[in-house]
Amino acid sequence: MRLLPSLLSREERFFGLLRSSANNLDEAAQLLVDLMEDYRDVPAKVAEIKRVEEVGDNIIHDIMRNLHRTFVTPLDREDIAALGERLDDVVDSIEEAARNLLEFRIEKPTEKAIELARIIAQAGKVLHEAVNKLHFRGSKLRDILRDAVEVNRLENEADQIFSRAMGELFSNGISPIEVLKWREIYGQLEAATDHCEDAANVLEGVVLKNA
Repeated sequence: MRLLPSLLSREERFFGLLRSSANNLDEAAQLLVDLMEDYRDVPAKVAEIKRVEEVGDNIIHDIMRNLHRTFVTPLDREDIAALGERLDDVVDSIEEAARNLLEFRIEKPTEKAIELARIIAQAGKVLHEAVNKLHFRGSKLRDILRDAVEVNRLENEADQIFSRAMGELFSNGISPIEVLKWREIYGQLEAATDHCEDAANVLEGVVLKNA
């Protein structure tokens, strides 16, 4: 059965918004890695991450507005909303971590912070690829399940790095103020990986419902 043009445009609208959100996440994560690995021009780089975070806010607002205006959606509306929100949560955590590097006057990122940023970027790339598969049907849609497993693996790796990073804070004679600063930043970076896993879980649910 051929879909009517109005249904096709409706599907493309939602898939397009979700792709935009995933692309925005990917961009924010790459900017975070650049900030961590090349820790110069920090105010400008943090401002650029903030700009990307604001773009993400606009995208999630568009998703919600379209959900309220649309009776029939290509996926369950709660899944569209949840996926959009979880992708946006990742970007929010990235922006918060970057902003605190600046506001806390961090002189240099730790190796563990750089490792966590790289994992966020890897997970963001996988999520971007997975969201781009949402419009498929059958076996191609089920490919998203492998992406979800990979994001879960990356989140587990991030948990281990986070645990080691926290241990180092309390074993290297670091000042209490620096411990507080880094505990907050590490927490934001770890939260970003958790939100990546949350998004992957939503994607897995979508596949199980629709494949």
